[in-house]
Amino acid sequence: MPPSQGSAHPFRLLGVYAALLAVIYALVFFTGDHSPTPKLGIDLQGGTRVTLTARTPDGSKPSQDSLKKAQEIIENRVNGLGVSGSEVVIDGDNLVITVPGEDSQQARALATTAKLYIRPVLAATQPQAGGAAPQTPVPGDTPQTPATETPGQTPAETTAPADPNAPAAGEPTTPAPQSRVFPAQAPTPTPAPAPGSSAAQQQAKEIADAKALRQSTDQAVQQVAVASMDCTKPDPLAGNDDPALPLVTCSQDGTEVFLLGPSRIDGQEIADATSGLNSQQARHEVNLEFKSAGSDAWADLTGEYVYKRVAFVLDSKVVSAPQVQQGPQLGGRTSISGSFTADSAAELANTLKYGSLPLSFQTSEAETVSATLGLSSLKAGLLAGAVGLIAVLLYCLLVYRMLGLLAGFSLIAAGVAVYGIIVLLGRWIGFTLDLAGIAGLIIGIGLTADSFVVFFERIKDEMREGRSFRSAVPRGWARAQRTNLSGKTVSLIASVVLYLLAAGQVKGFAFTLGVTTVLDVIVLYLVTAPLMMLAARSPFWAKPSVNGLGSVQQIARERGAGQSRPKEMSR
Repeated sequence: MPPSQGSAHPFRLLGVYAALLAVIYALVFFTGDHSPTPKLGIDLQGGTRVTLTARTPDGSKPSQDSLKKAQEIIENRVNGLGVSGSEVVIDGDNLVITVPGEDSQQARALATTAKLYIRPVLAATQPQAGGAAPQTPVPGDTPQTPATETPGQTPAETTAPADPNAPAAGEPTTPAPQSRVFPAQAPTPTPAPAPGSSAAQQQAKEIADAKALRQSTDQAVQQVAVASMDCTKPDPLAGNDDPALPLVTCSQDGTEVFLLGPSRIDGQEIADATSGLNSQQARHEVNLEFKSAGSDAWADLTGEYVYKRVAFVLDSKVVSAPQVQQGPQLGGRTSISGSFTADSAAELANTLKYGSLPLSFQTSEAETVSATLGLSSLKAGLLAGAVGLIAVLLYCLLVYRMLGLLAGFSLIAAGVAVYGIIVLLGRWIGFTLDLAGIAGLIIGIGLTADSFVVFFERIKDEMREGRSFRSAVPRGWARAQRTNLSGKTVSLIASVVLYLLAAGQVKGFAFTLGVTTVLDVIVLYLVTAPLMMLAARSPFWAKPSVNGLGSVQQIARERGAGQSRPKEMSR
């Protein structure tokens, strides 16, 4: 006997869901890398994640164009180092760098602003006693002592007789001094931020104060800046110094304080940068090749500063300050030498090769997870998901008997779709599944089970009013879908708001929760409701011993009997 028109409708809905699954997994297996494995976050596979917050000189919000340019440069640096499995993503006003492995220093080095300027050394001295102790060098990034390009470098304390305020030939015209006049006396401690002032405003004030003191054209202010320079404190000017003005700064190892003239060569004039071992002097060096304009500027600079020092300034810190032994040096080639290791020299060369970032960044969050811990976390997350699924199935079987099997089938159908979607999202938009995302998936299981409970309880309400199982299912569905849609809408709004306002891993939680919420509605309409409609038409599922609704039917019979007695007595 052919199926009725009413029974064909559930089959069509189930067919639509089956076709949807077929499309999802066709995309999984026949597009991209054909791998059915989702991208895992560093907390599941191990690695380092560094969140970088952009710093602008005036404290304003960075433009998206600047962030995209910074993202592109950092990605080029990652590729230049041959680091596989890394990614750089824009997260609001932040950049998030994820690098496999446990070396957090490598991820931090990728975020170096890398604004390189070559400035003449006007004066150099040691930090004042009590003013600044030498910094502890960061392994693989900071040279221990200023190195010479050729033997014969002058001592660190030697100062050049040149007038600190006199611009060298060929220098750009120095702009007008800062509008704020800085007193020629020791600076007062930076006051605490006023109540209500933002961190960006405080940073902008610190940068402005540092520029006024350390980039002044007034010789008296320059002397105060040199005397008060503390090389042990973080530099608020890092990557934000004005190349057209003088600069008072420290060497990267904190052993020297320099008064430098305006920049003569910009790092953008570097055509290529490589690292190598100088076999004659047994040290690692970074070899630079300048572009045409940079080559001419280097010849002019080395011709003007014979037997004087020039400084390679990276992010407002002096990397190397060799003495020029002969000049002018033609050919557009030179080298930066120092206490480099092979890795640190390669990192610096890679950084300079791909150019400086349009913004300076500070590390706002750093996280390192070992591969062993990541595997343990993955197992724990999968175990938690399995326990949650089994607990929901047991509850449904205990309370709703065989109807719990339909709920279990719907959960499995939802899980299969979610897995395929997560694989595709990782391939298309770089979505990585982390522990927070697994937590969102587990909560999504609970929300899906809640939909079944609402549906089944509505069926019970209809049967308490005396309706049969066959007629109670469609009526219960009509009432339950309104409740479920209201609940899912609230959950989806909460997920969207959380995703927009949160950062980092919390976004992964909100994203997976939103995905499972949307998919729950789809499964409810295309799987759960059609299965229940088919069960309602089956004599087998209508049995109280199968659907677990015998007690509800007994209550309905007792109510019916109680209502019929007054009618008989009235007769």
